[in-house]
Amino acid sequence: MMHDPRIAPTLRREFSDWRLWLARAIVIAAAAAAGLTVVGFTWLTERALGAFFLLRETWWWAPLVWTPACTGAIVWLTCRHFPGAAGSGIPQVIATFDTSVDEANRGHFVSIKLTLAKIALTAWGLLAGLSLGREGPSVQIAAGVMHSARRWLPRGSAVTGHGLLVAGGAAGIAAAFNTPLGGIMFAIEELSRTPEQRSSGLIISGIVLAGLVAVSAYGNGTYFGVIYVPTVGVSLLLPGLLVALCSGVTGGLFARLLIISLSESSADGLSRWRLTRPVSFGVACGLAVAVIGTATHGATFGSGYLHTRGLLEGNESMPGVYMLCKFVATWLTAWSGVPAGIFAPSLAIGAALGNDVAQLTAHPHAATLIALGMAGFLAATTQAPLTSFIIVMEMVDGHPMVLSLMACALIASGISRALSRPLYATLAQIQLRRLPPSQPQDDAPQKDQL
Repeated sequence: MMHDPRIAPTLRREFSDWRLWLARAIVIAAAAAAGLTVVGFTWLTERALGAFFLLRETWWWAPLVWTPACTGAIVWLTCRHFPGAAGSGIPQVIATFDTSVDEANRGHFVSIKLTLAKIALTAWGLLAGLSLGREGPSVQIAAGVMHSARRWLPRGSAVTGHGLLVAGGAAGIAAAFNTPLGGIMFAIEELSRTPEQRSSGLIISGIVLAGLVAVSAYGNGTYFGVIYVPTVGVSLLLPGLLVALCSGVTGGLFARLLIISLSESSADGLSRWRLTRPVSFGVACGLAVAVIGTATHGATFGSGYLHTRGLLEGNESMPGVYMLCKFVATWLTAWSGVPAGIFAPSLAIGAALGNDVAQLTAHPHAATLIALGMAGFLAATTQAPLTSFIIVMEMVDGHPMVLSLMACALIASGISRALSRPLYATLAQIQLRRLPPSQPQDDAPQKDQL
């Protein structure tokens, strides 16, 4: 066998560069820390929501007082001390990639301080029974942990602050959903459209590691069990197409409503109230969420995971009005200004939509349409169809449904694009308005678009 003289120098360069190995060790350690942080955050939010439901079981009327009071307090703390923690958290991470944001100003959107605030305030929101998810906040939380590691990177490292933010945000999705593939696709589709070639493999390794940390903590099970799908045939075509169309329209309108509501340029009376008296507006939104939750016997409180799982397993039936009530409760929660994600509520809304179509068409396998509704509504809301169908596929172990989930997500996302601008990219431009006045306002022309 002939000896290649190029191999030895290559190996020497690879193993003698201590800076390279130090950077790799720092990224891997930061990814593990980000995964553990999200696991701890998940544990805290589950206990918080459980405590709320225990309170409601003890006194059915308690949410009518507790929920608005907590919402007002959360909004006050957020506005006064942690404005960067408001909302989902995904727009903040996307905003850090804007060319107008330098290293000195990234702390307005991502930092350890915001990570701790996001953990506490999001858990408090679930303790209040608000209709929110923890996955969007997990993106900002994990990004803050990963980005903090930049100070220990050696000079000249191929890993940049941008790469750490991409890895952190995607690691948050991977650990929150227990879906490493979904995290990688989220990084490609939402966070980084121009991945750095020299460090992309290391970044993906960090994302996978964060997902594996979640798997180690919670096991390799799926959130919603396993769907046993019969042979996909012509009988699924019309109901599946109806789910895709309905989820595309409703998801697109939901995204449009969120953009209009959260844009500070709206001139209606409610928007002026939100801008001038955010605490009282938050209290009013919290009261409305409490009324809806009480009227639906608690179905719209919280993230909606339990009801979604019940629908998929066939152990729970929901009235047709549930989808509308969950839609409104989630919108009001986001509009109130509290730190809140929309991933989990979107899955719940999509599941309810799929269940409604199954009942309308008398489809014999409702779980299939429910899964399609989850992927379709999430894709329409986020306009990230590949991330959406992969997340749903991994969460329900629905590998036999790969093609149908992908088709539904792509159709729904296409319809949504005709109704609304991209949700997270548009909200990221709103986030950029919080930059100090001395910051170059490269985003000024985009303000008029909102």
